[in-house]
Amino acid sequence: MSFATYPSLRDRVVLITGGATGIGESMVEAFAGQGARVGFLDIDRSAGLALAERLAGSHHPPLFLACDLTDLTALGTGIAQVRERLGPISVLINNAANDVRHTLEDTTPESFDRGIAVNLRHQFFATQAVVEDMKNAGGGSVICFGSTGWMQKNAGYPVYATAKAAVHGLVNGLARDLGKHRIRINALVPGWVITEKQRRLWLDEEGKREIARAQCLPGYLMAEDVARTALFLAADDSRMCTGQDFIVDGGWV
Repeated sequence: MSFATYPSLRDRVVLITGGATGIGESMVEAFAGQGARVGFLDIDRSAGLALAERLAGSHHPPLFLACDLTDLTALGTGIAQVRERLGPISVLINNAANDVRHTLEDTTPESFDRGIAVNLRHQFFATQAVVEDMKNAGGGSVICFGSTGWMQKNAGYPVYATAKAAVHGLVNGLARDLGKHRIRINALVPGWVITEKQRRLWLDEEGKREIARAQCLPGYLMAEDVARTALFLAADDSRMCTGQDFIVDGGWV
């Protein structure tokens, strides 16, 4: 297969949260391959450093900064460092999340707050932190990550589902205000993406049968499929797309 290149992404500063592994890793690689200046934040220092080293030969070697995104002070510092070292941020990809399994019965106020912090809160405050860069540039793109899990009424992660459903409210709640400044904000909504983590923890024989039954398209949904949609939403090609959900799930929902 042959895939698109986006000239408007060359030299553009792109910030990706949760970029060290999984979907985030694929997006760092995809944007670096387009010639963008990529900064990525992640709590997994070893994986982040390994990825940065692997892509060191890119037109612009990606910048990795270790950061706990649930610490808003650390998040603000990380964004400021990306801006200082790469330039004003034109694209923000709010990717970081954790779909750890939990039950209603076992959820405490503390674990609820942690789940909201890692899956929702950083998306709001990272967006807040880059808006002035985008206003000064005459526009930009914010991509917030949702999930089809709550749409399917999946069991096993009620706080995660709550946070991911709220991402759609965040996008719709900001689209008009940001649009005045030609800043686009959209939700990128993956289905069951078969990352290494998914294979290790949850892709059993029953899961394989469910994918074959539920998806309209055959085969596994991969991280690079999601990354290619992110490229479109970040590029000028999507200049009139905002306040929308872009579902990439093989036709499941």
